[in-house]
Amino acid sequence: MSSAKAVAIVGLTAGLVAAGAMVAGFASPWSIDVGAARGEAGALATGATWALAPLSLGHPAAATTLTTRLPASPAAPARAVQRPPITFPVEVRTGDTLAKLLQGAGVSGQEAHFAIAALKGVYDPRRIRPGEKVLVTFEATVDGTDSGLFVGFSLDVALERRVAVSRLDEGFAAEVLERDLERALLRSEGTIRSSLFVDGEAASVPVPVLVEIIRAYSWDVDFQRDIRDGDGFELVYERFSDEFGKPVHAGRLVSAKLTLSGKRLAIYRFAGKDGATDFYDDKGQSVRKALMRTPIDGARLSSRYGPRRHPILGYTKVHRGLDFAAPQGTPVYAAGNGTVRAAGRNGAYGNYVRIRHNERYSTAYAHLRGIAKGVRKGRRVTQGQVIGYVGSTGRSTGPHLHYEILVAARQVNPLSLKLPSGRKLEGAELERFRAEREVIERAYASLVADTEVASERE
Repeated sequence: MSSAKAVAIVGLTAGLVAAGAMVAGFASPWSIDVGAARGEAGALATGATWALAPLSLGHPAAATTLTTRLPASPAAPARAVQRPPITFPVEVRTGDTLAKLLQGAGVSGQEAHFAIAALKGVYDPRRIRPGEKVLVTFEATVDGTDSGLFVGFSLDVALERRVAVSRLDEGFAAEVLERDLERALLRSEGTIRSSLFVDGEAASVPVPVLVEIIRAYSWDVDFQRDIRDGDGFELVYERFSDEFGKPVHAGRLVSAKLTLSGKRLAIYRFAGKDGATDFYDDKGQSVRKALMRTPIDGARLSSRYGPRRHPILGYTKVHRGLDFAAPQGTPVYAAGNGTVRAAGRNGAYGNYVRIRHNERYSTAYAHLRGIAKGVRKGRRVTQGQVIGYVGSTGRSTGPHLHYEILVAARQVNPLSLKLPSGRKLEGAELERFRAEREVIERAYASLVADTEVASERE
């Protein structure tokens, strides 16, 4: 296009815009100095300025002279508002894979594939479990009412850890993020009227903390026989909150005191020099014994060791163990560390597990509904590990656990057996324990029940 033709078009456009502006009674915010475009057209006065909306005028000289000025009135045109990304949680359900979950949230199959491939570098996607939540993120559309481009997802894989996958120009990348959690200590106390579990829950003690208390005391306390109306408890335990102040985890038991029939039993969490954490009494003696007397939570002792009239056979026979009545499926724990010597059907015992703890002690568990995955002959198990579930297999009239302790291959009465003691702290380690015990005692004394005493970021 010639210069003369270009200026002619500019003149026509400028005239129309100027005329429209006069009719409307306002000036355009865009202005162009066309004095430099004078020349071959020869029809423009030097320095003339026209209101002009278009930016491309068809003449190179015109573009170099474009200037912007803000009008006095009205306000500048509104710009498009950048919308925040849209993030929403998707719950993992039974049978879900991560790919199925993402596609159900609106992610294309190809993008889900590449995003999951990136995740595999830091986390195995097959480890997701029902009930977990995956946060899926999309860019918002201009009006903010719909989701646009898929930009990533994240999920919590541990109390203090999260994995996140984000879109980059060249694909997707995964990273592990440490969560900034606040640790607080809480105090709780109460009187036992029904049971430690029931009254502890009524005092707002989290269930995981109550379970930890029962397991820690189960060496010396029979929670069916030793608890009386009027006994009491005093606890210090942790609580973790996220960056928004929302509690996300009950944390661990720090110390506990049970008052049973006027006798006070105190325990404290302590990490030894080898890094192993355990509970110790106020003298530094581990509360852990070689074997647990009751390898099941919340069960009722329904039959003791000794002669009894057999409920099925109809004649008197020595009962060589303890029976604990409990609902079908109640977890059964290994009474101590050891090696599985038998796991399977065993005649009148039904489903049966026997564990050898050392050269002298073994334990046996019978009438199980099922044996836990991975528990089989020759496998090592640890104290408190779930080895099976209460059932009524074999010669049984109802769901219960038949539990035996064997000394030198002979069944003995678990209730009368004097079990060997666990570790006892000595020297510098004992002094460190005493110092930590005093810190815990001062913390307990400084707060009101169910009130935070101290907090720190982790």
